Amino acid sequence: MSARASRPAVILLSGGLDSTTVLALAQEAGYDAYAMSFNYGQRHVLELERARVIAQAAGVSGHTVVDFDLRTIGGSALTSAIEVPKDRLLDELEQGIPVTYVPARNTIFLSFALAWAEVLQARDIFIGVNALDYSGYPDCRPEYIRSYEAMANLATRAGVEGGHLTIHAPLITLSKADIIREGLRLGVDYSLTSSCYDPGEDGRPCGHCDSCQLRAKGFKEAGVPDPLLQRYGMDS
Repeated sequence: MSARASRPAVILLSGGLDSTTVLALAQEAGYDAYAMSFNYGQRHVLELERARVIAQAAGVSGHTVVDFDLRTIGGSALTSAIEVPKDRLLDELEQGIPVTYVPARNTIFLSFALAWAEVLQARDIFIGVNALDYSGYPDCRPEYIRSYEAMANLATRAGVEGGHLTIHAPLITLSKADIIREGLRLGVDYSLTSSCYDPGEDGRPCGHCDSCQLRAKGFKEAGVPDPLLQRYGMDS
């Protein structure tokens, strides 16, 4: 067993395509994975069910779900009555910050992960942010991750006592197609994941929101069908 194999790491696991790929990458690198998911009042709470299934299938050492309610703040189509945008052109997705942006979400998520990492004596946190095929969220950029890591090492006992904490964002410069190719190489079952912002009660993706469109673009460019759509008898 390598020295790294015994190193714990906190993996932010939403149940979506990107975070599931990150979990597989962390495990391939030999990290002892502890998955963290969030029930924050999101419209697409179905993703938590998927996260639980994925964590179990991956054999993580621990999986915790943190409960808090961002509906008390609102300001996003994912946490309020604001309508989820549908059928936007792909060019539109690159213009401005959409209403599906949840204020400070990744900062909140990473703060919980940082606290758990301290308890686990982990020096590594993995997050599935992506700066290429994404919807313009400011907390998915490389400069944000670098800044958060610098803050984390100033704000924690581990950092003060000389142990460096690293925020890993292995997908940040990859296209969605490249992410999918990496996941398939690692044997990720994408039929277990959920990316839709506005899924049906049975988990069927709407196929029209920004996230569904970016996912469809990724599978098309990767040259493979989306197994989630096949699961529901939908066209890829």
